[in-house]
Amino acid sequence: MQANSRQVSSNQPHLHHKLAAVVRRHLSTPYRRPPAEHSMRAYEAIRDKLQLQPLIVDSFCGTGHSSARLAQQYPDHLVLGIDKSAQRLARHPDSSSGNHLLLQADCEDIWQLLVRDKLLPQRHYLLYPNPWPKAKHLQRRVHGHGSFPLLLQLGGAITLRSNWQLYVEEFGLAMHLAGCRGSISMVGADPALTLFEQKYRDSGHNLWQFCGVAASSTAP
Repeated sequence: MQANSRQVSSNQPHLHHKLAAVVRRHLSTPYRRPPAEHSMRAYEAIRDKLQLQPLIVDSFCGTGHSSARLAQQYPDHLVLGIDKSAQRLARHPDSSSGNHLLLQADCEDIWQLLVRDKLLPQRHYLLYPNPWPKAKHLQRRVHGHGSFPLLLQLGGAITLRSNWQLYVEEFGLAMHLAGCRGSISMVGADPALTLFEQKYRDSGHNLWQFCGVAASSTAP
């Protein structure tokens, strides 16, 4: 990746005026969409492995670089990277780490199956998900989507990062509305976890993160 990434451009200059109403509606309504068949097949193929070590989930993992690096940071855990794109996952780097798995599936499907089977992660990373910057696309963002309650039910220590500060602030507000406290800060100078993180840094972007703990956390 060349370091020429543009800043996020949006017609929404402030927190979305419908954010609180949308989040509260989702929190009061069960997520009813059943998992897709391809997601269920992918999950069933690895379900037994998910019970062998403490679990870390890396949602929207893209090429899986972050999953491999997290696996190195947490050698006593199993890192499950999830992304819906076979093309992105095919670019996964070679790694000597044997404690991570990559799954081609929709994240909300796998969240639902993990909650069903009570396979709850100790940590959950959401690193640079699609920001959907147009105001009309609020409900495509992680915190505006109907599956947001599943993210809370999974529990664990949650880290979300973005190069769009407003996205992180919205996520933090959604977590606050759900009774899950956390903090927002700039990402430190540690080695980049994803290719996008490195590209954004090299392009001079400020990087932001929310760190908190979901209400049903199993994290120590």
